[in-house]
Amino acid sequence: MLHNQIKSDIKQCYENLSNQLDNFIPRRAQNYLVAEIAKTLGGEYHAKHRMLVGEAGTGIGKSLSYLLGAIPFAVFNNKKVLISTATVALQEQLINKDLPLFNRIYPKEFSFILAKGRQRYCCNHKLEASCSSDENQQVSLWEEKPKKADLDLLKRMLKASESGKWDGDRDSWPTTIPDRVWQQIVADKHSCHSGLPKHRDCPFAKAREHLEKADVIIANHALLMADIELGGGIILPEPEKTIYVIDEAHHLPQVARDFSSAAASLKGAASWLEKLNQSVGKLAELADYKKSGRFQTALSENIALLIPSLRQIASNIDESQFNKDGVYRFEHGELPAWLQEEAKGCKDASKKALQALGKIHDLISERSKDNEILPRVGEQALAESGFYLQRLENLEKVWTLMAQPNKDKGAPLARWIEKSPDRENDYIIEVSPLEVGHRLDQLLWSRAVGSILVSATLRALNQFDYFCRQAGIFEKEATRFLALASPFDYKNNARLVIPALPLEPQAEKFTDLLIDTLPEYLEGETASLVLFSSYWQMNQVADKLRPLAKKNRWELLIQGEESRHIILKKHKENCEKGKTSILFGTGSFSEGLDLPGNLLKNLIITKIPFAVPTSPVEEAHAEYIESRGGNPFLQISVPEASKKLIQSVGRLLRKEEDTGRVVLLDRRVITRRYGKALLDSLPPFERVIEHV
Repeated sequence: MLHNQIKSDIKQCYENLSNQLDNFIPRRAQNYLVAEIAKTLGGEYHAKHRMLVGEAGTGIGKSLSYLLGAIPFAVFNNKKVLISTATVALQEQLINKDLPLFNRIYPKEFSFILAKGRQRYCCNHKLEASCSSDENQQVSLWEEKPKKADLDLLKRMLKASESGKWDGDRDSWPTTIPDRVWQQIVADKHSCHSGLPKHRDCPFAKAREHLEKADVIIANHALLMADIELGGGIILPEPEKTIYVIDEAHHLPQVARDFSSAAASLKGAASWLEKLNQSVGKLAELADYKKSGRFQTALSENIALLIPSLRQIASNIDESQFNKDGVYRFEHGELPAWLQEEAKGCKDASKKALQALGKIHDLISERSKDNEILPRVGEQALAESGFYLQRLENLEKVWTLMAQPNKDKGAPLARWIEKSPDRENDYIIEVSPLEVGHRLDQLLWSRAVGSILVSATLRALNQFDYFCRQAGIFEKEATRFLALASPFDYKNNARLVIPALPLEPQAEKFTDLLIDTLPEYLEGETASLVLFSSYWQMNQVADKLRPLAKKNRWELLIQGEESRHIILKKHKENCEKGKTSILFGTGSFSEGLDLPGNLLKNLIITKIPFAVPTSPVEEAHAEYIESRGGNPFLQISVPEASKKLIQSVGRLLRKEEDTGRVVLLDRRVITRRYGKALLDSLPPFERVIEHV
């Protein structure tokens, strides 16, 4: 049961909120969501499985709802709150707006912080070494000789760091840092830890100190997955002491899948293994030959096994098996016998090499701490061995997954080979799980104090089932599910128009039809967004409509021709001046785009956003469902399309007073059996269905 003190704190917060905000209007759905979150965390629905899955429509105010429902409970029970998001925009909203507001209305003290992974911070020692006057030391770990501009940038960064003008956070550097430069100075778990004097004041170490003291931590899904894949409590608080609020929760399954995947090149890996082999003697000497001799031998022997094996695999690959996209996928995840044997050998050799290098690294670290070797020499050696340890860890993960036999139950792994885009005549070995639900349940949901999963779009076809399968929510009876409709007046403020078109999107002439039809639905509209299914189709249509746009003094703003930020800025300026402004975008413009009021009055969707299963993982997933007698189109494609279509139409009304029109140029919502379910899952717009 919820303690009376928690109820009192929530009530006090709400009263203070009404006093803080001008024109504050209480929202029933928001109040209900706050109460349900608090009751779920208090164990009123289930004593152990304290989980709420809530779809909260636009305008409810879900971020303030979960702050009101979760923080008072956490502070009273001495637990941490971890809020995980998918986008930087939402993180910024929480840090700069929502949490400062909550701090003003909450009667107790609490602190909050934005958490970032180690990969966002530089290592001061690596930065110093990269700017060394010793040219050999400068270029030792670069894959190719650095450019003068790269070295100049590093020197500017070092100067700013030493003068206290830069905190080592990649995101706070005023210009873009190229990946090739950042990889030379990024903090890593092997060589950057507080046990070594040089690293006690490293940017990441300082950030960790603040993190441990905070009551509320804002992270992204990638950092959350990185932490729980390491066992939890390594970067972020332990799951057993944490209440998780997963906002934009519909993105979590994909992020989890990406973190469970692995990829490594063949010839590229053989190349860096050769470089490592050349450094083994030097590293072993610094580790003390008496203690490190056997590890040096083991490392050299296993590198000697790996290099020819990787090259042999590359030479055995049958080029005729690749599709037009340069991918060779293994059906049902089953490797040919020759590759299965090679995979086992690579798995064993990479594991032993990793263990041996890890021992050498630890010995160097111990000698550095005991001042048995010069600090500068020890630090450089640890940076080098740490660099190779990370690569060996990845190599071992790839080959362990490749060698892993398929299980009798559950989906197999997707396994494929791809032609390298960066290195001629090289291949990338890739492995990915098809389903990650059980992993999320095992590592997160079953361990957390409580879990609140929210998003504006969680259901597909008006059901939570598809999301539950993806996210590993198996305790459905113990889970609290909410579907809270937006407070917007969709019926009176917006129309959904389905024109009487003679062709459907799969028809050969549909792009030509779009070119002829779109002007009719753009005419007379000041602010439009047109969503396309592909860049190719968008650019074809844009090229044909440019003369008409110029004649009518419309400004066409095409995704990809300038940055998203610049395009949206121009669109807003056009709308403020009363100019006709038309945005053309693809799938990424269907989510996270906020164009309230007069910035969007006319939304045109050219087709139902069905994803074509062209990626190896999607193909493998469809294959698995078919092997079990299922229908991949109905089980994956239609639910995904439903979710994306809801997100797309969600661009139109962003505030209660907004009005406008949605035009859907895809009559399959009328002509196909699945169409009614797609239509019924959309907000209750006034419908105008034109008859052919």
